[in-house]
Amino acid sequence: MDDLLIRGAMLYDGSGANPFRADLAAADGRIRAIDSALRGGARREVDADGLALMPGIVDSHTHFDAQLTWDPYVRPSPALGVTTAVIGNCGFTIAPCRPQDRELTMRNLTQVEGMSLDVLRRGIVWEFETFDQYLAQLRRRGCAVNLAAYVGHSSLRTWVMGADANRREATSAEVEQMAALVRAAMDAGAVGLASSTSPAHNGDGGAPMPSRLASDAEHLSLVEAMGAGGRGVYMVTKGAQMSVALLEEMAARSGRPVMIAALLHNGTNPGAVFADLDAISAANSRGRRLIGQVSCCPLTMEFTLASPYPVEGLASWKRALGQQGAALETVLADPRFRQGVRAELAAPSGFRLFNGEWHKVHVVEVAQERHRDLEQCSIAELAHARGKDPLDVMLDLALDEDLTTIFTAQLLNSDEEAVGRLLNHPHSLVSLSDAGAHLTFFNDAGFGLHLMGHWARDRGVMSLPEAVRRLTSQSAAIFGLPGRGLLCEGHAADLLLFDPAAVGRGVSRRVFDLPGGAPRLHTDALGVHGVWVNGELVADGDGLRAGGRLAGELITAFAH
Repeated sequence: MDDLLIRGAMLYDGSGANPFRADLAAADGRIRAIDSALRGGARREVDADGLALMPGIVDSHTHFDAQLTWDPYVRPSPALGVTTAVIGNCGFTIAPCRPQDRELTMRNLTQVEGMSLDVLRRGIVWEFETFDQYLAQLRRRGCAVNLAAYVGHSSLRTWVMGADANRREATSAEVEQMAALVRAAMDAGAVGLASSTSPAHNGDGGAPMPSRLASDAEHLSLVEAMGAGGRGVYMVTKGAQMSVALLEEMAARSGRPVMIAALLHNGTNPGAVFADLDAISAANSRGRRLIGQVSCCPLTMEFTLASPYPVEGLASWKRALGQQGAALETVLADPRFRQGVRAELAAPSGFRLFNGEWHKVHVVEVAQERHRDLEQCSIAELAHARGKDPLDVMLDLALDEDLTTIFTAQLLNSDEEAVGRLLNHPHSLVSLSDAGAHLTFFNDAGFGLHLMGHWARDRGVMSLPEAVRRLTSQSAAIFGLPGRGLLCEGHAADLLLFDPAAVGRGVSRRVFDLPGGAPRLHTDALGVHGVWVNGELVADGDGLRAGGRLAGELITAFAH
């Protein structure tokens, strides 16, 4: 008898082909049969009349590395249709990590990925030091979704260089030590190597994340080490100084795909992202496999001035990085500091998160009743009404409330015509959920449901079969995920049952389920009726079904 039989669904098989009505049977975690009318029964039968069935979503850009050690359900992703997550993006991993570097690693994550230090201290279960020991811990503890893990450049530098990792370039001997670690990680089952050169990526005390100090020669050596066995994907969040030409050279030397993040549309420099995509296309025409990670979501972020991630990439903000309490307030009140920020925002930029578009910054929540009428107002509105500079308005309000005022900013990807072009680019991958990070700032874990509902159904930017392909088989092929991304006999029973007329993501709301009762932003799924990982039901119309068997697989063998 089969374990699962779904009858009468419209199957979107992940190939991009038109859907067809069929029954699907699964047994032992695999799709056993697909037919127009399957006979026999199953331990669980689902009447899917009027619903659509597709492969589960592959989320290629997550930061669940720490959360996995305390939350095997990697909330909220399974309820949002994700059945496979790639962790370790940008190289911000927790393995390898020596015991004496654990505090620094957690402090770096607190800064660069907007994570709570108290949550990390309470939550992370440190049963490992090396990368292969970390994978072994993941196997022991289990997960509700399938996982593939990058080895992280910043962690490698810290392991080899200690406190110097974010202070200087590596010596040739240190680079060789890192290369040996990369080769060992690939042998242990890493999906590839991840790094970052983005100026927005700062660690503890505002210091650059270690990978930002790497020379081009170091990057090339590590990518060559990654590809030495004929497998692996190199992923990098690139700063403006890192050219696509260098990334093409990496693809050429390693013979492996290069995944480039984060390609987002910037309204004040609208041509920059398309110039990068043109360069990526040119590289592909020469046989070098480059892929640009793009987002289908506007980058909207909640923040306070105590942790103002959107502006931390500004050079003029460096004085404030690492400061807290009264020391931070002194910096923010300094007229010279403010003038420096104003001058930088007025200058043209290649790419930065915030560009002084004050009409896109709103007051979300105030701490004092006398400011209640400011909620939902834009900073531009308030500045105009008061005849003051917008930066002064925001900083003065925050200082008056001990930096507890909550703001929201729509930072990038707000031009829907431009974003539609990014989504349909032949060498782009819809991604960048950042699930597991920035938990109090934003939640884009439902990006796949948003692509299907908003972009395919509502805006018609692409067909629903194409949206499904981009969320499933495209990623599975790039990463070489065996037996995933398609609905076909013998493949994993990673399934998403949904209503095409209702699918989407709900509004964000706060929940308090992190270690110590700390808050995070949560988004409910719309139109989702069932999510199965290797045939195990992990979510239904009521959300996550915690407590069941953890059926996710740690994927360590990849198709070349």
